[in-house]
Amino acid sequence: MKKQPARVLFYIFIITFGLVWLIPVFFLTITALKSNGDLFSNPLYALPSKYHFENFIEAFNEGNMIVYMRNSAFISIIKVPLGILVAALAAFGLTRLSFKWEKPFYIFFILGMTIPFQACLVPLVIMLTKANLMNTYVGLIFIYIGFGIPFAMLILTGFFKGIPRELDDAARIDGCSDLGLFFRIILPVAKPAIATLIIMDFLATWNEFLLAQIFISSDNLKTVTTGIMSFTGEYSTDYPLMMSGVLLSVLPVLLVYIIFQKHFVKGLGGAVKG
Repeated sequence: MKKQPARVLFYIFIITFGLVWLIPVFFLTITALKSNGDLFSNPLYALPSKYHFENFIEAFNEGNMIVYMRNSAFISIIKVPLGILVAALAAFGLTRLSFKWEKPFYIFFILGMTIPFQACLVPLVIMLTKANLMNTYVGLIFIYIGFGIPFAMLILTGFFKGIPRELDDAARIDGCSDLGLFFRIILPVAKPAIATLIIMDFLATWNEFLLAQIFISSDNLKTVTTGIMSFTGEYSTDYPLMMSGVLLSVLPVLLVYIIFQKHFVKGLGGAVKG
């Protein structure tokens, strides 16, 4: 009975937090369903006098959203698994293969999280320009992978350390090589951590704006975050169409979360069953 007040307070906090989170979603949705005249002639919180569902169709077709979402999907589908694979191989080497410089290498990789990417923009522009990778998917994907590895390594290293060493011994007795141990034992056991990274990495890649704005200039190569800016004109901005585009851009992220959400909390906890 003593736990009852604490539980009630916990649920009140969760419900309040959820309502606060829903406030911007509410304003985003009602703005997307208004006309420009309705938006500027009535209070922001007022419901649409007429619901303009055609805004979503117009944003998708005339706003070129289908091209921008395709570009973001292409980049994310390549970058997310490739980046996680590189980080997983590095974490595997640091946790399962003993070598002399293990801790310095780990610190070196993790220090990458402390460097703001804004400080690297000038050398990155010079490097990609000399490599003829400016305004290309390849250059942008390489940059995304580089900045994503430290965090992915932090998550995977902590998870891999919790995997019992007895599994390694049993696999090696059965004749597994290092790569066999990695692909057949470690990765399957680490599915919760990998699912967590897929969600977080996909979200970060899909929503990234600054790097895509700097390194991609062609309209047909722009990602969804930079493409939405096309609704902003020199003298005016079509806010309902912009908000419709934002809502459309959220759908793939929700789909990825729904697919992998059952592993999300378990992966963050870094726990494995014996």
